Amino acid sequence: MDGFIGRQAERREFAELLKKKTASLVTCQGRRRIGKSRLIEECATAADHFLSFIGLPPREGITRQEQLDAFATHLAKQTPSPRVTLSDWPTAFQLLASQLPSKGSVVVLFDEISWMAIGDKDFAGHLKTAWDQLFSKRPGLILVLCGSVSSWIEENILNNTGFVGRCSWQFHLKPLPLTECAAFWGKRSARVAAAEKWRMLAVTGGVPGYLEQLMTTRGAEENIERLCFH
Repeated sequence: MDGFIGRQAERREFAELLKKKTASLVTCQGRRRIGKSRLIEECATAADHFLSFIGLPPREGITRQEQLDAFATHLAKQTPSPRVTLSDWPTAFQLLASQLPSKGSVVVLFDEISWMAIGDKDFAGHLKTAWDQLFSKRPGLILVLCGSVSSWIEENILNNTGFVGRCSWQFHLKPLPLTECAAFWGKRSARVAAAEKWRMLAVTGGVPGYLEQLMTTRGAEENIERLCFH
């Protein structure tokens, strides 16, 4: 199975944002393995530039400085900026803004944004200020705030009065419909019995992260045993 499957409506919406001359703020929610990051990466192939940042997973004792250090590392790998020690998020956002390409469309992804915010109760406020003063001024920029912890995005972005009127698009990714799930069997789809597909979909629930691991030459029982018990 090759290529990107499904999400046609979301891809069309993203393509429209890429045509805008002004900046856009986007929020993307959905459970783990549902394909949020993969969708944004696919949509960003149509942009001139793409930068991606992801927070460190939560663990006992993790600090704001560790999140800032991870951000600095991602930035240094994707821009001419040297690896620096960042003291706070306003400084981090300022540095990112200074490193954005001056021309063309650019997509910036903040993945698992609730992780990035660990240790800083004012993270959303700093982000709002950075959007107003920096990112919104960059024509053709799409800033995507992505997260599996939907409650964080809802509380700190969507229901935050500071962000009212600033989001160009907000969406929640759901499991793929059954009609699109069959594509994960690729060229063998027509040769796979409907009952076999239903058994797999009953377990995977239309979640792309699981469907991508299908071994199409094996039956549902063997795939389920491999995915669930190994």
